[in-house]
Amino acid sequence: MKQPLTITKLKKMKQSGEPISMLTAYDYPSAKLAEEAGIDIILVGDSLGNVVLGYDTTIPVTLDDMVYHSRVVARAATNTFIVTDMPFMTYRIGKEATLRNAARIMQEGHAHAIKLEGGADIADEVAACVRAGIPVMGHIGLTPQSVHQLGGYRVQGKLEREAQQLIEDAKALEAAGAFSIVLELVTEPLAEAIASALSIPVIGIGAGRGCDGQVLVYHDILQYASPYREKKFVKTYADIGTTIRNAIGSYVSEVKSRAFPQQEHVFPMEQELFTQLYGSSRSQESGKEAGK
Repeated sequence: MKQPLTITKLKKMKQSGEPISMLTAYDYPSAKLAEEAGIDIILVGDSLGNVVLGYDTTIPVTLDDMVYHSRVVARAATNTFIVTDMPFMTYRIGKEATLRNAARIMQEGHAHAIKLEGGADIADEVAACVRAGIPVMGHIGLTPQSVHQLGGYRVQGKLEREAQQLIEDAKALEAAGAFSIVLELVTEPLAEAIASALSIPVIGIGAGRGCDGQVLVYHDILQYASPYREKKFVKTYADIGTTIRNAIGSYVSEVKSRAFPQQEHVFPMEQELFTQLYGSSRSQESGKEAGK
């Protein structure tokens, strides 16, 4: 049986040069399939706001949403390391509130770790969580919870000041005790430099080939959406959306044409039982019809 990873094993994977695979999941069957496929880490991302709940951004996602979906994923993927996002404004509001909200994700959501967006500005809260025994994964670069402040979903690290700030943020998170960092939509040379400068794993999404691992969204790699919007940094491995749409369309057509259900889909009844239940009244009716 597969043994779940730990933060110690993850650091050893970086040291040995073994790439880390991470994928989002938000429900029982998705998490179960991801585990069976051999994924290293499941991220219960607040991206569920976009791909599951139908929001335009991750900002409306609540702590209750994250606790619920994390708990469902944890039930499915019992042998996989699970990281759950802290949603918008459940941290950055003081250490006590951050710890209280993080505790809910760990206790009620059954996550093994939490993920926070931000750099040096949240280092104190990261350190407080780590001191409390809560493993923390950082997230810098494009931080979706700050999309309005950033001016949209744009690549980070193109300007010197941005690049320098990202390096400082990464080092601050490592110093605060984060066991790993996600780099999102960052130029490849900068991402590689950050990964080389840190002793903890750096997992990229749209950050190129120099990271210690990669993470993508479940619905993106499977085109499980309608309409599906292609992204430069995503490789799709199957078109599940079209398969599902066509399958449901075939079902609708067969119901309308009465092609479904067929003989093999129905349950017969023993003739004797049928007669006991319905035969008497029907026999009398048949007799009356015959005597006319």
